[in-house]
Amino acid sequence: MRNIVVVVVAGLALASCSGGSSFDLFKTTPPNVTVQLESVPPGADAVTSLGPGCKTPCSVSVPSTPNFTVTYSLARFEPTTVEVQVLTGGGEPVVNPNPVVGELVPAQPPKKAKKKSAPKAAAKPAAAAAPPPPATSSPFPPPR
Repeated sequence: MRNIVVVVVAGLALASCSGGSSFDLFKTTPPNVTVQLESVPPGADAVTSLGPGCKTPCSVSVPSTPNFTVTYSLARFEPTTVEVQVLTGGGEPVVNPNPVVGELVPAQPPKKAKKKSAPKAAAKPAAAAAPPPPATSSPFPPPR
């Protein structure tokens, strides 16, 4: 029995020398929360500022840190970011909003450059027009 006590004490002594504070053993990590991610239109890539991401609609598990963001992106749409709060006062953490919905706006196509039109050909000279009336005066009216 004495040998067991010696081994346990030696193990605890070695564990305390492992580079961390002995109080690290008593720290609790924040519990994870599950967040539902949705987008309009569906099928967007959603990535949290904490790391996890997925293709909407989906859900991810993240640490219950006070604030984080979710960024949504989809081809031919402008990316958008939504802020999320995790309220931890008394009891289970509450995610606000949940589900987190990203509304994507269609991207504007690039404006096409207007083509410069080629200059129009100069009008043909009047020589091709009808011949001028005769210079002599006639008692008869001109032909129609």
